[in-house]
Amino acid sequence: MIKDQIVELLKEAIGRTQEKGQMPAVELPEIPLERPANPAFGDYASSLAMRLARSARMNPLAIAKKIVDNLPAAAFLERVEVAPPGFVNFSLKNEWIRQQVETILAAGPRFGAVDLGRGTTVQLEFGSANPTGPLTAALGRAVSLGDALGNILAAAGYRVTREYYVNDAGSRMDAFYQTAYARYLQAFGRPAEVPEDGYHGSYMVDLAAELKAEYGDRFLNVPAGEAAVAIGHIALAKMIASAEADLAFMGVHHDVWFREQSLFDAGLVAQTISLLEARGYISRREGAIWFTSSALGEDKDNVLVRSNGVPTYFASDIAYHNDKFVQRGFQWVVDIWGADHQGHVPRMKAAVAALGVDPDRLTVILHQLVTLMKDGRPYRISKRTGNLVTLRELLDEVGPDACRFFFLMRSADSQMEFDLDLAKEQSEENPVFYVQYAHARIASILRRAQERDLQFAGGDVALLAEAPELTLIRKMLELPELVENTARLLEPHHLPYYARDLAAVFSAFYRDCRVINDDPALAGLTKARLKLVRAAQIVLANSLRLMGVAAPEQM
Repeated sequence: MIKDQIVELLKEAIGRTQEKGQMPAVELPEIPLERPANPAFGDYASSLAMRLARSARMNPLAIAKKIVDNLPAAAFLERVEVAPPGFVNFSLKNEWIRQQVETILAAGPRFGAVDLGRGTTVQLEFGSANPTGPLTAALGRAVSLGDALGNILAAAGYRVTREYYVNDAGSRMDAFYQTAYARYLQAFGRPAEVPEDGYHGSYMVDLAAELKAEYGDRFLNVPAGEAAVAIGHIALAKMIASAEADLAFMGVHHDVWFREQSLFDAGLVAQTISLLEARGYISRREGAIWFTSSALGEDKDNVLVRSNGVPTYFASDIAYHNDKFVQRGFQWVVDIWGADHQGHVPRMKAAVAALGVDPDRLTVILHQLVTLMKDGRPYRISKRTGNLVTLRELLDEVGPDACRFFFLMRSADSQMEFDLDLAKEQSEENPVFYVQYAHARIASILRRAQERDLQFAGGDVALLAEAPELTLIRKMLELPELVENTARLLEPHHLPYYARDLAAVFSAFYRDCRVINDDPALAGLTKARLKLVRAAQIVLANSLRLMGVAAPEQM
């Protein structure tokens, strides 16, 4: 990226300045370089001089002037200027800017990709839920965030494995099995009570009806305990299949559906506890097995196996991370959890450290609550569950694209209101409609050119001299930097705003610059602008694809 080249120029300039004795030989910090909010200050600005001022004991403005004096020449720079109180501002040559249209066209779907990760393996866990009911609308935020992050990290050079953790072990599964069995019996008119701590939504009645239709009375004369387990396993498989179908409809992909029960079946929970004990992090007291997390800075120890012999979910969580880091060898693990798991983060970090893994290799993103709004009021009524809107109901209401785009429009740590009415609105007020409409408009321009047999592959981008044209190219060139920054910060909410800004800049260009000209004397300009339009289509489609949102050809 051009940004990296400018950073190298700054490093060299500082080196020259120090060699000449014009500045003390102080340690160089990470070199800051950003895009100024006001384009009048150039394409990039660095506050490096201000960061060096204290250690060098020099005026930042004086340092900035020395940097500029010693900056190596670069063919892509139009000018470099110093601005108070010590900024160094860089302006790129228009000739270089225009040529980047060819770079975008050559890269195509790969434009925006960077090699930040250099092949680092990442396990990205998101969307995990108890398979005891339909996925909730709130889960849409986690899976939108996770799937977009997977796309971004892959574009940034990481090798990503996307994983869904199926919580199919523990007491909640027992309650689910008993509920499924009770509803199955009721489907045949047999007396049966749903457990008080069971699942009372009407979806369990529907599920029992499916079981009756598929299996008949096969389980009526089977001993209750055996029948409950058999019915429960079938019902569990159906709930998992339903979750997969809902996520597939949303366009969300997982490489692995990891079953919690497999940790117990393979003996990994017991092995992990033995490993922690060997490393001195297990105590046995009050009839229970404890993880002595207080030895790692936690406020208290945590129970792994209760006095009744039943493991806690924390025990299987540690085993799961043992599987991630030690068994499968992922270099980096990113977990996306709901905000209600905030207290679980430090003890999970402690557990990873106890396994002998650098806890910095585990990153946990917590996403806040979502409030669905309709007609200006919270929308909470579900036809299937009675109290929670399902993900499928939300998808049917607004569509997968609006669902994903809207969920990505707020940072994970911000609570959000999801406006269902706005998400369905076909106007410029609806950001996903606005961006998709811009892409469809671009596609229509290119179709019109094709209908007129306008071949623009040989167009000369040197003819792109108007301010709206150059502004559009500059905006397109932000995508690789956005991918890199988003991958570093794990903040995909920047993407929808970039896509909207790009759509707005394209609209301004289209308003001010006629693309297809009938005047033969302007044939060269037409070809050059068609090249620019095609490049804009590539960049807008790539930004939508990173979000998992469709780039329609027609609307």
